[in-house]
Amino acid sequence: MNEKVFATLKSAETEDWFDMHIMRPLSYLWVQLFARLNVHPNMVTVLSMIIGGGSCIFFAHGSFYYEGISGLIFNIIAILLLMWAALFDCVDGQLARLTGKKSRLGRILDGVAGFMWYIPIYFGLTYRFYIHHDIEFGLFGISETDTHVYIATAIVLVMAFASGLYGLASQQRLADYYIQIHLFSLKGAKGSELDTYAQQKQIYEEMSWKENWIWKFFQKTYVDYTRAQEAVTPEFQHLRAVLKEKYNDTDHIPQEVFDEVHRNSLPLMKYVLMLMFNFRTLILTTTCLLDVPVLCFVLEIFGLTLLAHYVNRRHEGFCRQIAEAQTNNP
Repeated sequence: MNEKVFATLKSAETEDWFDMHIMRPLSYLWVQLFARLNVHPNMVTVLSMIIGGGSCIFFAHGSFYYEGISGLIFNIIAILLLMWAALFDCVDGQLARLTGKKSRLGRILDGVAGFMWYIPIYFGLTYRFYIHHDIEFGLFGISETDTHVYIATAIVLVMAFASGLYGLASQQRLADYYIQIHLFSLKGAKGSELDTYAQQKQIYEEMSWKENWIWKFFQKTYVDYTRAQEAVTPEFQHLRAVLKEKYNDTDHIPQEVFDEVHRNSLPLMKYVLMLMFNFRTLILTTTCLLDVPVLCFVLEIFGLTLLAHYVNRRHEGFCRQIAEAQTNNP
């Protein structure tokens, strides 16, 4: 990879193969263009939301089995739009690091961008099932009646909510947190965005609704985001408390502690990245081209949920061990 491209990355250890070898080099071309045009990274994030969300119109169409060549073309357009949105999701961070235009709002927007893609896409896929469901009905021997269609569509809608709220939201939030912990162990506080709920809540409480209600609204979403991250990582929170009590601040934590966290975190990164958008998008696009998008919800609800629980258990386990070692060695 070109050194200039590499310099705009958070870390090679928190990038998967597809990002490192395809997305990041391509996104750097956009970074150079937007830097020349003085486009703010937050605007790029908003563009990614619009493009990704707009793909739902094309995902709502059946592929080749139901609509022939036109359906296949619609699905290919949907996939290309989603990849374009994912490309811009890479661009905003690289552009911010290149130009120094980092902001808390950018961090918040980057966290919600994927949800703005997938929420309309999931509704589009639910409508798609309502119109095109011959494969699923045939597989389970369900007769084609209005009642059966309404019941089955309602079930798929519930699955879509489960995939979006419990699956996508919680899993991506957890993966993002583990990436920031890994970057913290690798680069320290300046190289990560490892925010705390207490800090973000204080910022929120000091804001005025009258002066900037939009900014305060976004900050509230980030407060909830950090609170949820900390709620599912009690052992890591305990480790942070132990280190703070023992060393007072991060500048005094011995390097061997960072190295120990990094050593244990690195093997989990390949699984953490599977909870992010590239692998999820691969599942989505494959199931749509096969004309069984409901299978996407099934794989997210069960497969990715099991993976998230595995990663969480492993991460919490080594945090507990490091905290115990620090407590027993004053």
